[in-house]
Amino acid sequence: MHSETNQTLFLIMEQRTELSALGEFGLIKHLTEGLEMKNESTLLGPCDDCAVLDYNGKLTLVSTDAMAEGVHFDMVYTPLKHLGYKAAVSNFSDIYAMNGSPKQITVALSVSNRYSVEAIEQLYEGIKLACEKYGVDIVGGDTTSSTSGMVITITVIGQGEKDSVVRRNGAKENDLICVTGDLGGAYAGLLVLQREKATWLADPNMQPDLDTYDYVLERQLKPEAQKWLVDWLEENHIVPTSMIDISDGLASEVLHICKQSRKGCEIYMDKLPIDYQTERILEEFKIPAQTGALNGGEDYEILFTVSQKDYPKIKDKENIHIIGYITDEASGCKLVTPQNTTMDIKAQGFNHYSDTVKKAEQ
Repeated sequence: MHSETNQTLFLIMEQRTELSALGEFGLIKHLTEGLEMKNESTLLGPCDDCAVLDYNGKLTLVSTDAMAEGVHFDMVYTPLKHLGYKAAVSNFSDIYAMNGSPKQITVALSVSNRYSVEAIEQLYEGIKLACEKYGVDIVGGDTTSSTSGMVITITVIGQGEKDSVVRRNGAKENDLICVTGDLGGAYAGLLVLQREKATWLADPNMQPDLDTYDYVLERQLKPEAQKWLVDWLEENHIVPTSMIDISDGLASEVLHICKQSRKGCEIYMDKLPIDYQTERILEEFKIPAQTGALNGGEDYEILFTVSQKDYPKIKDKENIHIIGYITDEASGCKLVTPQNTTMDIKAQGFNHYSDTVKKAEQ
C-alpha cells in the first residue's frame, strides 16, 4: 500500500501541469469531459449556467458557485452585508440565465477565527435580504473552520418549463444578439475601490472620497439579478434561442454562446450600452469605455439571442439593447467599430488560474 502511494505521489510530481495552462474554463472541461450520465433524470451536465434535471416532467435547475476571500472579494472595502447579498444574487443570476426561477439555496461557509459571530450575522443578513427580495428559501448548508479567511459556497435550486428552459447552444444564424441593462459599471466600481484601498494603505489617516461614485460602487458591491427579464419574456411569449449571464465580461460570454452554438457573430461597438457615469469613471483611469464594457465582468446582466421575428416586441423595450447578430461559424466572432472595420473578439476578463493571479497569491 505504501509503495503504491509513493508511486502515485511521484507521478503527480513528474507530470505536473500548471493550472494557468488550462485556465478556469479549460480546467472545468478537462475535469468533466467524458463524464457519463447514469440517470435518465440528468438532462444536462456541466457545460452551461446550470445543470438541468427532469423529475416527472418538471425541470429542476441546479448551480453551485464559490466566492473566496482575496480572489472574489476584499474585506478592506466589502461590507459583510453587501457580500452576503451579492453571493446570493450572483447564484440567482445563473438560474435566470436559463430562463428559469430560483426557489431554494443552501449555504456552505468556511471561516477563520478572526471573524466573530456578529460578523457572520451581518453576512447572513445580506443573504436573507436577497432571498426575501427574490422569493428564495434558505433550506440548508454547512459551516467549517478555515485557516485562511472566508469562502462562501452557495448551491441554488430552481425550476423551469420543458419548452422554455434556454441553453447556451441554441443560437441560430441571423438571430439578434441582445443584452439587458448597461455594462462596465461593476468593473469601474472595482477600480475605484482598489484605488482608494491603495491610497489608504499609503496613508491610513486618509478618508476615502466616494461621493460621486454611488452608481458604480453599487454595481460592484450590491448587484441585482435580472428577474424582470424572465417575467417579461414569459408575458410576451418570447423564448430566446440562447442565454447566458454576464459574470466574466461580455466578450467571454459571447464567445461561450458562439462556441457552443457553433456560430459566429458581429457585435457593434457603438451599440454597447454604457452608463454615462461608468464612462466618466473609466476615463479617469484612462480606459476606453468599450474595453470596460467588453471585459469588465460582474455586471450580472443577461446576454441572449432571439429570432428576428421577435424584433417588433423587443425593439422599444427599455433596458433591452440589440448589439449585433449571429453569423455562420466560418465568419468568426467579430467586433465592428464605428468606422466599420472589424476585429476578432477576444476574452480578456478575469481568469482564476492566470499567471497574474498566481503571482498575486504568492
